[in-house]
Amino acid sequence: MSMFSLTGRRALVTGANTGIGLAIAIGLAEAGAEVICAGRRTCDETVGAITKAGGTASSVLVDFADPMAGQGLFDDQPIDLLINNAGIIRRADAVDFTEADWDAVMDVNLKALFFTTQAFAKAVLARGGTGAVVNIASLLSFQGGIRVPSYTASKHGVAGLTKLLANEWAAKGINVNAVAPGYIETNNTQALRNDPDRNQAILDRIPAGRWGQAEDIAGAAVYLCTPAARYVHGAVLNVDGGWLAR
Repeated sequence: MSMFSLTGRRALVTGANTGIGLAIAIGLAEAGAEVICAGRRTCDETVGAITKAGGTASSVLVDFADPMAGQGLFDDQPIDLLINNAGIIRRADAVDFTEADWDAVMDVNLKALFFTTQAFAKAVLARGGTGAVVNIASLLSFQGGIRVPSYTASKHGVAGLTKLLANEWAAKGINVNAVAPGYIETNNTQALRNDPDRNQAILDRIPAGRWGQAEDIAGAAVYLCTPAARYVHGAVLNVDGGWLAR
């Protein structure tokens, strides 16, 4: 099982204060990694859960509404693993969608992701180390969805950047991959689950017959950080209950 161990590795998880990010941070710690939890709000719950279980974790406040906010995160300590989970969503009909909502989503979901990952890679390469990046993509990296134009555009971009960065860094010791969650019970999907018709339509389409849990994503993200995935580059792993297979 050493192929699945992260002992001795240090990971940074963005958006680690809730939902998928919280679950990934806990999963990484369970695999042996030291975890730095980054969020625009306190990550005390995540850090507390990890330390209570005997793991090692710390937190840092970072608001990725400023796309360059992650530039200094890799200056003081070597970080081996980066999980780009921070993201936001705005919902409105395309004909009513505002420039402000477009820019807000693109800044957090795509621009901040790229420049944070760039800073991470610079630090890893400068010290001659190895590392792994896991981006959190979406079913809307492949499909269009409705009423979320900037989110869809950003998540298509995440899938594309994952492949581009893998092409550039695979031979340099940095694995870059992504996980594409299906419909997961998080804050971002609360509005959908509160709509009885949309909720049922979604459930009817999922072969597994249920919404996913944040922990369902954590296992895939942890795997992509381990030596077991050392020859996996540029993959976008669907964790969707079979949605895209329908």
